[in-house]
Amino acid sequence: MVRLTREPIDFAALTEEVRSPQAGAVVLFLGTVREMTDGRRTIALDYEAYPEMAIAKMEQLFVEAERRWTITQGAIVHRLGHLELGDVSVAVAVSCPHRDQAFEAGRFLIDRLKEVVPIWKQENWADGTTEWVHPTTNQSCKVPTTEAPWHGGGTGL
Repeated sequence: MVRLTREPIDFAALTEEVRSPQAGAVVLFLGTVREMTDGRRTIALDYEAYPEMAIAKMEQLFVEAERRWTITQGAIVHRLGHLELGDVSVAVAVSCPHRDQAFEAGRFLIDRLKEVVPIWKQENWADGTTEWVHPTTNQSCKVPTTEAPWHGGGTGL
């Protein structure tokens, strides 16, 4: 199960969605908006995506993960829009028969999501500046604040 949402992520409900009597382990990863990034103070983040492609890529990730691990149930939910400090931006929940499988599959899913899923993050800094961050490298894209990277002003997004 994968989805994008503009609403807060109910990670307790998500965890319950993947729990199963066939699984001896459930792993939940939460990505949250942190205050400090490379010595700079973040006040908020904005996330945007190409929804159809993002959903398709997340579904492909599960297919790949299921080839490598025995996944009983799994889910990825990613927030879009404006997020404040402490908000949950992404949740990955995986249940597997054994804990090592659950940890490995969960780690794989979040790491690959950040590498291949077209979701872009805009850092809103305390000094009033903003920067779009490339999803795979965390490198800044020098883009006017009103223009998202995929609208023609970015660097390869």
